[in-house]
Amino acid sequence: MIPPVVDVGWLDTRRERVVLADVRWYLDGRSGRAAYDEGHLPGAVFVDLDRSLAGHGDPALGRHPLPAPEVFAEGMSRLGIGDDTTVVAYDDAGGVIAARLAWMLRALGHDAALLDGGLTAYDGPLSTEPAQPRPAVFTTRPWPADRLADVEDATDPAATVLDARNADRYRGEHEPVDPRAGHIPGAVSLPCRENLDAAGRLLPVEQLRERLRAAGVADGADVVSYCGSGVTACHNLLVLEHVGLGPGRLYPGSWSAYSRDVERPVATGDAPG
Repeated sequence: MIPPVVDVGWLDTRRERVVLADVRWYLDGRSGRAAYDEGHLPGAVFVDLDRSLAGHGDPALGRHPLPAPEVFAEGMSRLGIGDDTTVVAYDDAGGVIAARLAWMLRALGHDAALLDGGLTAYDGPLSTEPAQPRPAVFTTRPWPADRLADVEDATDPAATVLDARNADRYRGEHEPVDPRAGHIPGAVSLPCRENLDAAGRLLPVEQLRERLRAAGVADGADVVSYCGSGVTACHNLLVLEHVGLGPGRLYPGSWSAYSRDVERPVATGDAPG
């Protein structure tokens, strides 16, 4: 399997053998598709997070539960992503959104990676021509249980639980979309956007390892990652893999599911609680 993160140089030498996936999406409601139409990496397909990377229905499952395997397979097939396709995903936010696609594909055993730096790392002209991929064969597979966590895992004191949201949301000072403010008791704040430097590229590996160590992640730790709705949590999981500390597990419902259950306790402030 290819590394979880690749740079533009890696991409340049393999461009004809890779499907580029534009996974822009915005919490504030702006249109990722409109951003794609205004300019994207040449040849990139647009991946609609809400349509192809998330399920819908029961609010108790959170805002972006994983889609049914057949829905994901149909979405990938329609975009020209097949069983043997190598995918490089990007966005304009340092990969914190595109990580969802890369993680989902890797969890199923497909070659997929984040483009380090995303859109801003590319120094050529952008395209406004939409891609017209040919459908590919993408075999439907169940989500692997060993890569997923549920609410019991996310509240297990034996697990190292990481909260990928911005620190103000973790502390309960600000909650723009979910029912309650705060964090899961016992979870440690590890904002995914702080994995990046000022240019939107990943910090050096040793700095990333130190961030993880400071959050309590040790070799062999049982790591559970969550965020607001299971999207940006994937960035911390890819970083975990990038630095050689294992794959970890995703809690797909994340805070949007946990906070909806009023019987569950909530912690606030800087301490895990």
